[in-house]
Amino acid sequence: MSRVRIVGGQWRSRLLPVASVPGLRPTPDRVRETVFNWLGQDLSGWRVLDLFAGSGVLGFEAASRGAASVLMVEQDPRAIRSLACSAKTLSASCVEMYRGDALKFASACERSFDLVFVDPPYGKGLVDRIAGHLDRLLVADGWLYVEAERPLVDLGTWTTVRSGRAGQVYFQLLRGAPG
Repeated sequence: MSRVRIVGGQWRSRLLPVASVPGLRPTPDRVRETVFNWLGQDLSGWRVLDLFAGSGVLGFEAASRGAASVLMVEQDPRAIRSLACSAKTLSASCVEMYRGDALKFASACERSFDLVFVDPPYGKGLVDRIAGHLDRLLVADGWLYVEAERPLVDLGTWTTVRSGRAGQVYFQLLRGAPG
């Protein structure tokens, strides 16, 4: 089993297990450092949704930086077990797990979040399929982070404000039009 390192916050340098799940690609350290520099290191009070959680490293990074709540959505049972183990190891009481399909969850979720991470499996068109749910999932001035196999200019009403590339990974931070 491989491991991933939390790069900042109260759990900085802690290693977390990553389940052996085909197609699982934890966000690289360098990309996470960049994204949390863009967002700011203090996420105190933020409500965060990590769709397609996988390794959960994005959600755990947010929790490590003070997020009030982090909801991780993951379908694979091995990944969910690994996420639960990591949450227990870290005593991450603000982290909640939901096992199920991210698209179905997004279509039914009635909560709104300050930050949503969207890092789905590649090649399945999931970023485009989740777009119609984003306005409901995010607060008006919320942040959307998308990791994909291609660059995005915008996604529905969400416009890219910062972007980067690391190898085959394109990552972008988006924001909606002020409500």
